[in-house]
Amino acid sequence: MAAVTQQMSSLPSGLRICTTAPDILYLPELVFGGLVWILVASTHVTENNPQGWVMFVSVFCFVMTFLWLIIFACGGHKNSSAWATADFIYHLLAVTFYLSASVILAYVTIGMKLATPGIYPFRYYQIDIAAVVFSYIATLLYFIHCILSALRWKSF
Repeated sequence: MAAVTQQMSSLPSGLRICTTAPDILYLPELVFGGLVWILVASTHVTENNPQGWVMFVSVFCFVMTFLWLIIFACGGHKNSSAWATADFIYHLLAVTFYLSASVILAYVTIGMKLATPGIYPFRYYQIDIAAVVFSYIATLLYFIHCILSALRWKSF
């Protein structure tokens, strides 16, 4: 337990971000966030469709997570408690955004199923189902990262 506490009390840099919790979650967050972005971008969006929010969230979180990963990998954080706080706040924001986007995406997908037959091809419905699943997985990953970041922040 002491080794975990020691590991959690400092911010990693370089290749250590690929071996420490919660920073090992950056890559899966990028993968699943990118999948949501790609899948939502490949479906048909009508004028009054709220999937613009889903696209904003997936692109914003993808870019910010990538920048966050680069900052940590290059050691730009200088192991300060302010960066641990910022890490926790960013992941809390990402969880909130992704949860709202996931609920909206699920709502739109259900609406596609209930729409008049022939309006949306079945392929778009299948793509939206995959996007919903990946969106909830991304939400879960950001939530776990947020919890672990909060524990690390508290140990500073």
